Amino acid sequence: MCSPPVRLSNPRLVICMYFQSVAVLLLLAAVAKIVSACGVALILKQTDPVLFIPYRLVLFNAGIIEVIIACVCLFCDATAIKAWLIAWLATIFLIYRIGLFWLNVHKTCPCLGNLTDALPISPQTSDALMKGILAYLLIGSCAILIRLWRQHKRASTSAPAQ
Repeated sequence: MCSPPVRLSNPRLVICMYFQSVAVLLLLAAVAKIVSACGVALILKQTDPVLFIPYRLVLFNAGIIEVIIACVCLFCDATAIKAWLIAWLATIFLIYRIGLFWLNVHKTCPCLGNLTDALPISPQTSDALMKGILAYLLIGSCAILIRLWRQHKRASTSAPAQ
């Protein structure tokens, strides 16, 4: 027998589930990046066309930042801080992708390092998946920030004047 469907009408529950899912996604991506950065793939010695530093440093530093933000998502109670950090990270990823596009770099984004070589999916599918995750991070965090802003605005307009 199936269990009854979970009602997602409680915004706090939805926001909590969003932060937990972001933490899982960031931790998975971070592990892939850090493991790849410690590898011997030739791309790790190449210079990133947007940041002008070796891919090894890009992957390692991005992985560390993702671990930190994932930990904040899991262990911090401040909704605004979590949403701002996710929006900040997603914006950086978006600007990076715009940089790749602007520079006319047609390679797929090395978002997961060389881990995608071990997966039974094409680099294009992996790239599309990472774009979807980027949209999830950006849209979800911005939606939470807008909700918080509207709550703050409503509370400040309904507060009695002194």
